[in-house]
Amino acid sequence: MSIDWVNFTPWSALLGGVLIGLSASMLILLNGRIAGISGLVGGLLGPLMPGSGERAAFVAGLLIAPVLYWVFVHRPQIQIEAGPVALVIAGLLVGFGSRLGSGCTSGHGVCGLARLSPRSLVATLCFMGSGFVTVFVLRHLWGI
Repeated sequence: MSIDWVNFTPWSALLGGVLIGLSASMLILLNGRIAGISGLVGGLLGPLMPGSGERAAFVAGLLIAPVLYWVFVHRPQIQIEAGPVALVIAGLLVGFGSRLGSGCTSGHGVCGLARLSPRSLVATLCFMGSGFVTVFVLRHLWGI
């Protein structure tokens, strides 16, 4: 995947960040829940609990918003250079890592850091560092 720097629009990136922050803030202020996607989705996969409707609505919004954007806004050409096997393995590793780290990038990186959680700082440094090392090894040492 490569970034088209010529057509990069910082205003849309800023708006996206503001919307993520606003939705995470509203969820914690209005419902007392952290906007950690792995926790929200994990709560939907088990037995029905109080708040399942709210979780489903939040996750549905995450899935519907890109579709609406795709329908109404000019979309860039997306090129994925990894094969399907690599994508499945990467997805499974991300899922395993979010379980191992008791949360995902949204829970620790967005919400946890905003709450100044030391545990979230360590988790964020670990998964960001792991990502950097993985890209370096795969791209520069193995040439994949």
